[in-house]
Amino acid sequence: MTNKRSDRRFSINNIVHYLNEKRLFKSFRITYQVVWNLLLIFFIGFISLMLFVGAAGAGFFASLVMDEPIRGKEEMRMDIYNYEEISEIYFANGVYLGDLPSELERREINLEDVSQHLINAIIATEDEYFFEHDGIVPKAILRATYQEFSNSSVQTGGSTLTQQLIKNQILTSEVSFDRKAAEILLALRLENFFAKEEILEAYLNVVSFGRNANGRNIAGIQAASQGIFGVDASDLSIPQAAYIAGLPQSPFGYTPFLSQGRGVKENLEPSLNRMRTVLNRMRDKGYITEKEYKEALTYDIRANLTSPSQSTLQEYPFLLDEVQRRAIEVLSQQMMELDGVVVDEIEDAEKRAAKLTEYRETARRDLRRNGYEIHTTINKEIYDAHQEVIKDHSLFGGVSDLGEPEEVGAVLLDNKTGAIISFVGGRDYWREQTNHATRYPFRSNGSTMKPILAYAPAFELGVLQPGFILADTPMFYTNAPEREITNFDNRPLGLMTAREALQRSRNVPAVKAFNRVPHDYARETLQKLGFNLIGGEPYEPAAIGGIANGPSVELNTSAYSVFANEGKLIPSYMIEKIVTRDGEVIFQHESEDIEVFSPQTAYLTLDMLRDVQVSPGTAPNLPGMLNFRTDLAGKTGTTNSAHDSWYVGFNPNFTMGVWIGYDTQRPLQGRTGPRTQRIWASLANAAYEIEPEYIGTSDPFKMPSGIVRQSFCGISGLLPSELCRESGLVQTDLFNVKFVPTKVDDSLERVNFVMLKGEPYRALENTPLEFTKEGITIKSEYFSEEENLFEFLPKNWGKLIPDRLPEDNGKTPEQIATVSIDDNHLSWSEHLDEDIIGYRVYGAPTGTDIFTVIKTVLSDEELLMKLHSRPYAYKVTAVDVVGRESEPSSIVYNGDWQERPIDKDEDLDGDSNNDEEKEKEKEEDENENKPPRDENGNNNGEDNEDGEEDLIPDPLNDFTYLREKRRHLDHLRQAMETRYI
Repeated sequence: MTNKRSDRRFSINNIVHYLNEKRLFKSFRITYQVVWNLLLIFFIGFISLMLFVGAAGAGFFASLVMDEPIRGKEEMRMDIYNYEEISEIYFANGVYLGDLPSELERREINLEDVSQHLINAIIATEDEYFFEHDGIVPKAILRATYQEFSNSSVQTGGSTLTQQLIKNQILTSEVSFDRKAAEILLALRLENFFAKEEILEAYLNVVSFGRNANGRNIAGIQAASQGIFGVDASDLSIPQAAYIAGLPQSPFGYTPFLSQGRGVKENLEPSLNRMRTVLNRMRDKGYITEKEYKEALTYDIRANLTSPSQSTLQEYPFLLDEVQRRAIEVLSQQMMELDGVVVDEIEDAEKRAAKLTEYRETARRDLRRNGYEIHTTINKEIYDAHQEVIKDHSLFGGVSDLGEPEEVGAVLLDNKTGAIISFVGGRDYWREQTNHATRYPFRSNGSTMKPILAYAPAFELGVLQPGFILADTPMFYTNAPEREITNFDNRPLGLMTAREALQRSRNVPAVKAFNRVPHDYARETLQKLGFNLIGGEPYEPAAIGGIANGPSVELNTSAYSVFANEGKLIPSYMIEKIVTRDGEVIFQHESEDIEVFSPQTAYLTLDMLRDVQVSPGTAPNLPGMLNFRTDLAGKTGTTNSAHDSWYVGFNPNFTMGVWIGYDTQRPLQGRTGPRTQRIWASLANAAYEIEPEYIGTSDPFKMPSGIVRQSFCGISGLLPSELCRESGLVQTDLFNVKFVPTKVDDSLERVNFVMLKGEPYRALENTPLEFTKEGITIKSEYFSEEENLFEFLPKNWGKLIPDRLPEDNGKTPEQIATVSIDDNHLSWSEHLDEDIIGYRVYGAPTGTDIFTVIKTVLSDEELLMKLHSRPYAYKVTAVDVVGRESEPSSIVYNGDWQERPIDKDEDLDGDSNNDEEKEKEKEEDENENKPPRDENGNNNGEDNEDGEEDLIPDPLNDFTYLREKRRHLDHLRQAMETRYI
């Protein structure tokens, strides 16, 4: 065996030796060594180059991602699932309203609720190796890199679904190596943290699909399915799935719909070609059969596209805008509270505004991307009915000189909770987006301010009660004495109670009531109610609505609900709660009470406001416009030049306010008050049809304890004195028991007065007593001189004598022109002088020329006297205010009068002197000298039984017979002593 090996080795050596000896082999050996060395050098160089390139590439990649933070699993979960999802709005009681307006419509969906056809189409088209790779496909990346460096006209892209998700949710769409490197890194980490199904579900909820039939941008497969074909993602057919799966490559290029809901594109060929490509790939990958492929190609996409539907924004534009604004405010306030930010403590106005803007933008972003459920207080049926009411053009006036239509704002809220049940934002959102109910007009609220600022605060402090007198007399503003406070009718009505002043909506009494209240208290009251005051407001004009920043309809309505809530303000609100898509309640409204007035003040005010709907109130016809009866209180309001018209009414359950006016201040046309009230009634009737027991409740307002009905003297509000009762000034009204009067009125006094031309004047010191009457007047010191109140006494205060003196003309009256006797009646002409206070009638019996005063006649009495049948001579004089007497008139005679002396025992008429006849005549004389009596023994001014009128003047109703008799006897005695003519 050994020998054989040796022989073989020897043979090989011999051969090699032999070849070595040959020159051919020698050349081959040299060539082989050169080639081998070259190959070895090339290989080493290639490896070195690869190592260098790899190291350089790794270094370059590291440099690209060196600033990218390392994200953990939970952080990445928040990022990829933090996509914008549309928020939904609900009416009261969970009735679905619609989607919150946003720039992008998206609806989250679980992967298990997505059609398998759609999943297959997406995988086949966008990432065929999705279930195999680890987030990236290296060869696709190298191919894309080569195409980028070579500037190739063909760009195939190299992004997997994972990378696309990273780009959409974490990074941006920026085209750069930095972004691409970060995308690759994050895709690898995402695949490491999450299952393929989680990544695919996130992608399907994120990716853009262009526009829906309404022209709104859509993202996510559920919004795409509903917005393009009108079906849920779970019900997509093969051709529908293929069509939608092809859209992400160029969402707005392939979308079948035009922008702004203008319809379907005329040319759908690009998107149809893309659909065919998707179907091809689905067939090639075995997701569909040849038969399904061919059937899908024949599917009529255009015919099966969904039609535009009325969007929530189109159907409820005012409501959606308002809900979004309030939701942003709610969430931003909540965020600031969590962060401990108090904007009112930021002194710099710009910084304060910037901070508010920052938080509001954050809240706005959250609303658009977090898919909240926003539950409101709005009653859908009532809201819809109210929008129908304002479509009646007959309720409104014409356009202004600027061509603007008359606008309206209205708010209906629940008294007990402050919840806004319904509102009217305006007549046409698409003409004017301003919400006239909640954010406008911010103009004067006119006379609706009176109960809020003038009367209720005065009641609260006890400086006024409903029955107290306020003078509606000429008045000027304290700080602007050149400006007179006027009423709508430009005339003062004089003294009246606070109740009547509010009922008639008089301006001067309201300002006077306001002036009784300390300024700080009035200011605090308005601030509690939410009014935005400027500088040192409120000033005097504020009592009748004159403030710089008027209230919105919502604020004014909310302020009136205080009277129905026993003096407590329960702020109005519209957002009931906000819930996340996981069911977590992140906001729940909680009502708070703010005490503004006592229950007693609230009731006194609302009781006065009841009278506004009763004549002579400013809304007497409103109850007749309603289809129901309820305990209604309210107030009208009109601003200067009739730029604005208001009515706010309430019952125990609800308060509703209505405003009408032009957006640009211009006078309203026609009778604005009745028109505003008719709108209010129409809205109330519409709500009554839906909620009759609530709107038309028969329950009255409950009077709280501490309210009593008390008699008082109307001139002062104090307990009535005897003079007050005699003057008929005693009134009865409601009082807060804390402010019931305890003192007796001392504002009146007795005075003598005379009548001149039918008007009473206080008697002068030298006015003859027999021509005066005794009356009652208001003490001059009780009212200020500026008010001149006696010119404005109410008609039912006619028994009060004005504080004025008669004017003496300085001359003796001339003789009375005409005196005559006709049908046994003496009459004479009225004296023409203005200062004549009465007349004296002189008489002389037959046979004598001695005339005595037999009667005095006051200037306001009938210039006529019934005569005796016995012969008499008569003449009359006129007496002026200072007692000057005219020359006697011509003498007139009655009966068979003869001028001769008369025996003392002879009867004056010249008849028999026998005792029987004398006794009879004496009895007749006594009867004639007695004033007639009624059944109670009072003088009634009627004829005596014999039909002859008493020679003594009839006493006035407010004078006793004894006083009149004494005065008559005084006159006779005075005449006998001093007057013989």
